Amino acid sequence: MTASSFTSAELRNAVDLLSSPSLIRLITEIDDNGPIPPRKLASTLPDLSPHHLRRITHVARVHDLVRVAPGVGLELKTSGAELADFYDATARWARHHAYPTRICDFTSRIRCTLGLLEPLLATDPAGGSDLQTRTQLTNTQDGLEPSRPRDLLLQWLHANPQVTALLEPERESAA
Repeated sequence: MTASSFTSAELRNAVDLLSSPSLIRLITEIDDNGPIPPRKLASTLPDLSPHHLRRITHVARVHDLVRVAPGVGLELKTSGAELADFYDATARWARHHAYPTRICDFTSRIRCTLGLLEPLLATDPAGGSDLQTRTQLTNTQDGLEPSRPRDLLLQWLHANPQVTALLEPERESAA
C-alpha cells in the first residue's frame, strides 16, 4: 500500500486531524464505553471546554467518524470504529518499542507515532527499492521500524480518504 494517491498536503491534513488529542480521546472513549448521550459529553470529557467539544464532535461528524443516533447519542460509524482499531494497534506497537518513552499515556503514544510516520508518508516507497524503503524505515529513529503502523495508516486512509480534506486546522497542545 502506498501513499502515492495522496498529496503531501493531504497526508499532512490527515495526520494533523488523526493526532488531535481531543479526537483520539473522543474516538477511544466511545470505542471503550459505547455511545455518549448528548447531555453526558461534557461530563465524559470534563477537561474540554464546551467550544472544544462542539468543535471536535463537528469535525468527527464531517469526516464521517461519528454520528448522532436518536435515543442513543454520539456513536462511532464504521470508519470511526476502524480508526479506534488503528489507534489501538499503533499504541501496542509504540508500547512494544517503548516509544516515545517506556512510560507514556495512550494519547501521547498515538501522537508521537503519527509524528514519526508523517515524514515516511511524504516519501512514497513505491518509487524506491524494497531495500531502500526498509533502510529508510529502520533508520528513522533509534532503530525503530514503524512499517506496521505506516501500513495500517495507509490502509485506513485509502478506505477513508475524506479525512485528507482540509478543514480549519485544529492546533492544540498535548493534553
